[in-house]
Amino acid sequence: MSVVPTPARRPSTLRRRLRTVIVAAGASLAVLVLGTAFVLVRLVDRQEAVTQTYFDAITLADGAYIQLIDAETAVRGFALTGDQITLEPYDRAVADDLSFRTLAAKAKTGGDREVAAAAQDAADAARTWNEEFAVPVMAEVRAGGPDAVTADEIEQGRVMFDQARVAAERYTDLLRERRADALDELRVWTWIAAATVVVLVLAAVALGIALWVTLRRWILEPLDSLAADARAVSSGDLQHPVAGIGPGEIVALADDVERMRVALVDQVGTLEASRAEIETAHALLTEQAEELRRSNRDLEQFAYVASHDLQEPLRKIASFTQLLQKRYGGQMDERADQYIAFAVDGAKRMQQLIQDLLGFSRVGRVGGEVTDVDLGEALADGVDNLSEAVAESGAVVTHDELPVVRGEAPLLVQLFQNVVGNAIKFRDPSRPPTVHLGARRVGDFWELECRDNGIGIDPQYADRVFVIFQRLHAKDVYEGTGIGLSLCKKIVEFHGGRIWIEQPEGEGTSIRWTLPAADDRAL
Repeated sequence: MSVVPTPARRPSTLRRRLRTVIVAAGASLAVLVLGTAFVLVRLVDRQEAVTQTYFDAITLADGAYIQLIDAETAVRGFALTGDQITLEPYDRAVADDLSFRTLAAKAKTGGDREVAAAAQDAADAARTWNEEFAVPVMAEVRAGGPDAVTADEIEQGRVMFDQARVAAERYTDLLRERRADALDELRVWTWIAAATVVVLVLAAVALGIALWVTLRRWILEPLDSLAADARAVSSGDLQHPVAGIGPGEIVALADDVERMRVALVDQVGTLEASRAEIETAHALLTEQAEELRRSNRDLEQFAYVASHDLQEPLRKIASFTQLLQKRYGGQMDERADQYIAFAVDGAKRMQQLIQDLLGFSRVGRVGGEVTDVDLGEALADGVDNLSEAVAESGAVVTHDELPVVRGEAPLLVQLFQNVVGNAIKFRDPSRPPTVHLGARRVGDFWELECRDNGIGIDPQYADRVFVIFQRLHAKDVYEGTGIGLSLCKKIVEFHGGRIWIEQPEGEGTSIRWTLPAADDRAL
């Protein structure tokens, strides 16, 4: 029975964690702010009640009480003396409607029924005293003088005034009690406000600490761990695993880095294997190159030695066959003369072949002096070496202005001699040969051309003519050893150029080659 592995639960994402923390912190701050606002509202309300509402009410109540006392004193004085001047305090109190009526009207709008009732009682008692005692007594005194007021009326007025005074004092005392209660509440709310400020400060500190701990646990520590793993890998320890801890985003990033590390390990392994293969191939190529250089040196040495060693016996063979032909020519039968002619021709061909092979082996091996070579002069020397062939064939050799290049003068003279001689040799029997040489600058090279009006070269053999010993015609038709153009190719490549056959428009052959310009070539 196979057990299906339970996939590892991915940790919650940093976005979700931060959203939870921010929502919780925001809700807590909102509660604290609302609580602080409520405390400040209550504090301002109680402060206004103590310093404004109750203070103004008590001040007005005290003023009304004093006015009431002054009015009662004025009425008693008028009753005893009958002097109208003593009624001035009373007149002012009556002008203010004894003040308690106004206070009662204000108290009704304050919302405190007990205070409003006490104010109304004080106003009613003052009005009763005024209407039932003060007004009738003043009328009697004006009508009959001070003696018109009886002792019973005075006693009755005193009783009514005591009731008004008690009601006014009760109203004033009630206001003071209310103010004392508001003052106590103001003290309580002041302490609460101070405590709220402390709570806010502590909450801000706690929030900052919680935020720092949260960021450290959720972001800084996971990133530090990931950075340490990444540094270990980047320092060369590719086998060091990259572990992911913390929120989902950082774990996902660590997984990506780990996959990159594994891929890098695979690529490094592949590169190591490739490097080992390259080193093996390089060692093999180095060995083969050294073997090839040794083989080339041996071949060159063999060609040089063989050509020198063959010179003397060939010279003897050629000399004696020529003497044999000269002395005994015509004295033997025709077949003997033919055999002697074959021997002489073969010896001459062998001598020419050895000379050409010796010249071919010397290119690039026997170092000459590298100088500035005027190709016009090199062409003139090459054509001068071909003077006999030029005179015999009636060839016309022309050229444009030729540049100066850096190279070995003898090799470049040989180059011109070979291309011009090749053009004269492969001339068309139906017309006199013409050879023209030109040059044009192409980038860092000079491109030269040798153009003739000879028999031409089939395009399919354009590359074959530069291979050593390759001939396109029978040796009895066109003499030569098959080394001429291959020697030209070796000379051109030795100077850093290339040579090719270009198919001309019309008759003849166009051989082109390049040589580095003098200011760009350093041999």
